[in-house]
Amino acid sequence: MDLLNTLVDKGLRRELPTREEALAVLATSDDELLDVVAAAGKVRRQWFGRRVKLNYLVNLKSGLCPEDCSYCSQRLGSKAEILKYTWLKPDDASKAAAAGVAGGAKRVCLVASGRGPTDKDVDRVSETISAIKEQNEGIEVCACLGLLSDGQADRLHAAGADAYNHNLNTSEATYGDICTTHDFSDRVSTVQQAQAAGMSACSGLIAGMGESDADLVDVVFALRELDPDSVPVNFLIPFEGTPLGKEWNLTPQRALRILAMVRFVCPDIEVRLAGGREVHLRSMQPLALHLVNSIFLGDYLTSEGQAGKDDLAMIADAGFEVEGTDTTTLPEHRRPGCGVADTAESGCAESGCATGDGAPAATIPAPPEETRRDLVSVRRRGAGTELPPNA
Repeated sequence: MDLLNTLVDKGLRRELPTREEALAVLATSDDELLDVVAAAGKVRRQWFGRRVKLNYLVNLKSGLCPEDCSYCSQRLGSKAEILKYTWLKPDDASKAAAAGVAGGAKRVCLVASGRGPTDKDVDRVSETISAIKEQNEGIEVCACLGLLSDGQADRLHAAGADAYNHNLNTSEATYGDICTTHDFSDRVSTVQQAQAAGMSACSGLIAGMGESDADLVDVVFALRELDPDSVPVNFLIPFEGTPLGKEWNLTPQRALRILAMVRFVCPDIEVRLAGGREVHLRSMQPLALHLVNSIFLGDYLTSEGQAGKDDLAMIADAGFEVEGTDTTTLPEHRRPGCGVADTAESGCAESGCATGDGAPAATIPAPPEETRRDLVSVRRRGAGTELPPNA
């Protein structure tokens, strides 16, 4: 298949595909799926070998967010029956993080609901970062606290935060359809603030919200233009009680094509399989390891994932290995201070296109709702509860 040969050659050279090539990946048929996975797998192995980085989420503050993001179970007006609690104490957060580290996680992601942190919140998170780093040598800490104000990124970095996560989620053209309390440019600005402060930028997307193929390509090209070090790919978890609670737009095959497209556009970037993998990939999760080089271990913010031991078994059975703290995730040319310029051709005309034109997403029949709602499991253990975490 000429398309795949071209994309592999470009990926091995860190050259950005055209927008039309990215759209063509999403338009491939199920009969071509294994060829697509094999091609993107060559690019993944070129830059990351057979390593899988494990990340662990700690939800520092759950629910009661004033923002109206339609996909989120913690949003303003959400009727999803999730855990709700205010800030965890630094020691409690550190204990929760320790469970993930014991399970093999190399990065701990500290997340808090809300529009953005106050200065007091930054102080609180800084204490948590210090506690985690004191008890876990070599562990990376990523903060995800919403929109940042002036100076907050610098303070978090000074406190020891290695990275900051703030996802773009969807294309600029359709962002207003999922959120009205802030806009796409606010998210871009926060990612840029984190980068300017010296933190590794982590920014990704959510697929399955009813977007078109063009929207998916637009947001991935926008991410590539920002040049984050890691791109988490989330698949919508349709929580009952949220505006998108009835959106079931993904099949395992489409989810794999989306991951392959992201890998081709971001060949040397850490691509992380994030929330919703169990819901939408199901038994095809191991195939995704040929496309991504990073996953979350155990549970998510408000939903439960598969058992941590099953994650580890899946990685081993698929022939991959967990990346240890003594291994650097990023290729040498992307590591801080390496002095090697990125040669990817990210300045092409296609990279700036966010017009929303192009082929719409195929209409995929969804299985009956009653067979799918069972796949969404609200988190009832770990942070904010008396029950042990899943890691």
